[in-house]
Amino acid sequence: MAEPSATKLDPAAETSASAQPTLAKDETEKVTTAVTEDQKSDDKTEKSTTEDKPAEPTGILGAATNAASTATAVVKDNVFSMFGGGAKREKKEEKDDESAEPSGSSKANKEAEEDEPDSHEPDVHFEPVVRLTEKVETKTNEELEEQTFKMRAKLFKFDRESREWKERGTGDVRLLKHKENGKTRLVMRRDKTLKVCANHYVVPDMKLSPNVGSDRSWVWNAAADVSEGEPEAQTLAIRFANSENANLFKEAFIKAQQENEALFKASE
Repeated sequence: MAEPSATKLDPAAETSASAQPTLAKDETEKVTTAVTEDQKSDDKTEKSTTEDKPAEPTGILGAATNAASTATAVVKDNVFSMFGGGAKREKKEEKDDESAEPSGSSKANKEAEEDEPDSHEPDVHFEPVVRLTEKVETKTNEELEEQTFKMRAKLFKFDRESREWKERGTGDVRLLKHKENGKTRLVMRRDKTLKVCANHYVVPDMKLSPNVGSDRSWVWNAAADVSEGEPEAQTLAIRFANSENANLFKEAFIKAQQENEALFKASE
């Protein structure tokens, strides 16, 4: 059996045959490349258009975005309106209450208010518990006496139990001469309260002695001082503002002693 013999091709034909598929392949790649570049340019154009126009959000995200934009606009308008800017607001027309005709009850109330005075004072009368117009006579047992001396001073009493001087009060010391019997007594009352702190006759056996170390103070013994109600023996001391006042008191005291001495002897 005979073996097939190998067919020998022409080298030129072989070269031509191999060149045709290569040329077809190159043209196909050129066309494919051109189409691909056109598609890329179209994609870029669409992408640029898409980027220029933002996509509108949808759903819950879109609603939240719209609400935020509205709130931002309102805040902006408020801020501008604080400084005289922003959108102008229309003024609401107010109703004129005066033009409206009042009802019958309103008219009556208004007329009643006009008739009443501006300030209404209630007519209230209270009877006084004590009538101050009535004069109350206060007897001091000095009505029948004449004042012959008066001087402001401070009085002290010697306390025998504690063996010390105690203040009796500050006031006016006076010498009062009775208009009927002519006898003179020494009376002294405290300021404000007018309570009696010395009350006795100026008798001849009394002796004024200067207080130790003072030229404006005198000491004497009263056998029957009735300032506390009952006659009581007291050792009294009196102090004046200066020595002149003290000397004036001594002169008036001695003069009253002399007058009382004569009266006491005549009564015996």
